[in-house]
Amino acid sequence: MPSRFEIVRDPLWNNIRLDPEALAVVDTPAVQRLRYIRQLGHAFLVYPGATHSRFEHALGAYHLARRVLSQLEDAGDARLDAADRACLKLAALLHDIGHYPFSHALEEAGLPHHEVLAERQLSSGALAARLAELGMPAGRLLSLIQSPCAEPLAGLVSGSLDVDKLDYLSRDAWMCGVPYGVIDVDRLLTSLTIAAGPDGRAALALHEKGLAALESLLFAKYQMYRNVYWHHAVRSATAMFKRMVRRALAAGRLEPEAVALATDDGLVHELMQEDTTGLARLLRERRLAKRALDLPATDLPADARSWPAEDPDLLEQVEDRLARAVGLEPGELYLDFPAKPDMLALDLLLVKRDGTVTPLAGAEAARHLGLPRVAAELYRSARRLRVFVLAAASVPAQAIVELVTLPREEVAARVAGESPLLR
Repeated sequence: MPSRFEIVRDPLWNNIRLDPEALAVVDTPAVQRLRYIRQLGHAFLVYPGATHSRFEHALGAYHLARRVLSQLEDAGDARLDAADRACLKLAALLHDIGHYPFSHALEEAGLPHHEVLAERQLSSGALAARLAELGMPAGRLLSLIQSPCAEPLAGLVSGSLDVDKLDYLSRDAWMCGVPYGVIDVDRLLTSLTIAAGPDGRAALALHEKGLAALESLLFAKYQMYRNVYWHHAVRSATAMFKRMVRRALAAGRLEPEAVALATDDGLVHELMQEDTTGLARLLRERRLAKRALDLPATDLPADARSWPAEDPDLLEQVEDRLARAVGLEPGELYLDFPAKPDMLALDLLLVKRDGTVTPLAGAEAARHLGLPRVAAELYRSARRLRVFVLAAASVPAQAIVELVTLPREEVAARVAGESPLLR
């Protein structure tokens, strides 16, 4: 492996140093494909600056991993050999290697999660060959990316305080031009250490001095979901896109394997070749479905179900039944109730000022941080139940609220039977 490095200029972190292991893989087709996948999917239709790519984010995650490892070694908290150091940095660089086009929309549409797809990219083609030349086991990289992983520093790659979150929250806010993702990254990085948990295993931990910075990260995450990721126009475009792709897959015009390897523009080109739904052109021209219903989750019963976010097949059937009920054609109405129950969750070790170590999760997190005490209400305030329509329609709000509070099994039974969906 050549002993050289290169510097990449980055608008967020300024200079990113690519060490030999990164230079060995960064120009492979699998990594270069990430240049052509926008980090935030359709968010650019709302925030014009949100055209940054998964490639930029991957470099940022690599940069932060490199900084953390150097800081841990300088502080005497970690003793890593060259192979372990290179493996952790490469896992950060390649953590999104299996990502679909258009952010997480296709996972919502029912395709496998991108972490699952990483295995194919790491074990075949030019990237696999480069990793083999480096003596880097693809299986070890995959375990770090997919988590859970027993390695002490696995939380650096996939955890509640990983370099992925530190980069994407900071980068997304910067590129969208919003002030919500402001995080004290330097304080967090210098507060990281390694400690033994209750089970005796060493894991990534946070010194007590970093608690305020950690709380800033959690609040930034809440604000970004509420104002950017779940913005009504972003969710409208996402709903239209999901329906369009699902129709193409069902008709055999697209194959899941091809979608997994596509780029944003490549997938759009394929969809526009035979756009039977008309949705590709509507999205291209930013003629988005409009809100017929928009309710905060705080106005809904606390036991609102998660099936609209977890069962795309049932969701599509419900949408088409609702469309007919309000005088629209199937495919002209979209029910949207996104969910991320672990949005503000923590699973981290805390090293107190007296040196004692305690898990920073659940009730223990609420003892040391203010935000976890109100996390459930913040999460509910970030979520919204929306119905989008492509033509004017009157939507029965109370009936739809009642529908999303029903168990999945009862909704499925109504869809399968002849009884009315709404009562």
